[in-house]
Amino acid sequence: MIDFSDPEFLQDPYPVLNATREATPIFDQMGEDGIPRWFLTRYDDIFRVLRDRRLGRVPEPIMSRAEVGLPPLRSDWGPYNDVEQWSLLMLEPPEHRRLRQLVYREFTPKRIEGLRPVITAHADRLLLEASERPQFDLLADFAQPFSIHVIAELLGAPIEDWPLYLDWSHRIVKMYELETTGDQAASAVQASAEFASWCRDLITERRARPTDDLISGLCTVETSDGRLSDSEIISTIVLLLNAGHEATVNSLGNGLVSLLNSPGAWESVRSTQVPSRTAIEEMIRFDPPLQLFERWVLADGVSYAGRDFERGDKIAMLFGSANRDPRHFEDPDEFLVDRGDASHITFGGGIHTCIGAPLARLELSVALERMAALTPNLRLVDAPTRKPAFVIHGYESVSLSA
Repeated sequence: MIDFSDPEFLQDPYPVLNATREATPIFDQMGEDGIPRWFLTRYDDIFRVLRDRRLGRVPEPIMSRAEVGLPPLRSDWGPYNDVEQWSLLMLEPPEHRRLRQLVYREFTPKRIEGLRPVITAHADRLLLEASERPQFDLLADFAQPFSIHVIAELLGAPIEDWPLYLDWSHRIVKMYELETTGDQAASAVQASAEFASWCRDLITERRARPTDDLISGLCTVETSDGRLSDSEIISTIVLLLNAGHEATVNSLGNGLVSLLNSPGAWESVRSTQVPSRTAIEEMIRFDPPLQLFERWVLADGVSYAGRDFERGDKIAMLFGSANRDPRHFEDPDEFLVDRGDASHITFGGGIHTCIGAPLARLELSVALERMAALTPNLRLVDAPTRKPAFVIHGYESVSLSA
């Protein structure tokens, strides 16, 4: 049994995750929503579950909500439910395949790599501004504006609205936690309504005056099934803007803290002895921004970790535990800046592999490279404090001196 709300656990979940993983590959625990979950703790099981097409992110249409013990969707959560309905994270084929193929047209390796000068320019501008102060907050002063500007530029979203995206995103992602308060849910619903309204105005504008960007493409593309509906476009824009910066911000915050706390690691990066593209893989593995991912069992004959599952069972995968599994990684609790092992589970797997992984890697690599060049004397001012959340795993702030 893990107390996922225990403040000590949230500050550093790895001692408990490690002990649990070594004690058992699987355990069951009732969720706050009254749904029992089977938690997988080890790398090999999680790697295979992520790719197993007998499981899905949502029970429908194979099974009804009632069959798996879920209550009807709450009517007072209407705006949030509407935004989530066509999110790639909540879809299975064929709908998932159709939307993902359209998004993939823009997330090509060539287009992502073509953003390098823009990403570098944003990093330099923000780092030079921040380094003029005696100390600065890595998250608020650099990582957040950096990542949201990059994803907005790629999508074609108005850059000047970035504070709105940030606010809406922070409120909406509270719904992904294992426990959500009534106030947090109400705030997420309101944020969803505001975000959707903003998207509708943008869709109208882009259909009238399309430009060369992903959002215009989604608004005007013709598929074999016809045009995308406004609801599909809204869900896709919201997902890409939210996921496009949340993971990058927390990966940079978590990873840089781990790097700066590891003796000799910063000097290895600063001296270019260890390339930034190598260092970021360890930053992503060691303290991942997403700690848990869930799937429903939708077929008979599913067995993992010595247990036979039934249709309607819910499996929760502990990513942070998998990334510290000594059966896959040597010395997993050591931050080895030159490890360079990209087999970590952080970006998921199967059809729900993070579509923005190549962009996230480029952003992180450029950010670290420019930090080493422009702020070579970087150091932590004090020990940062974690956000009081488990699934979306990050710091409240990270105070640095350049």
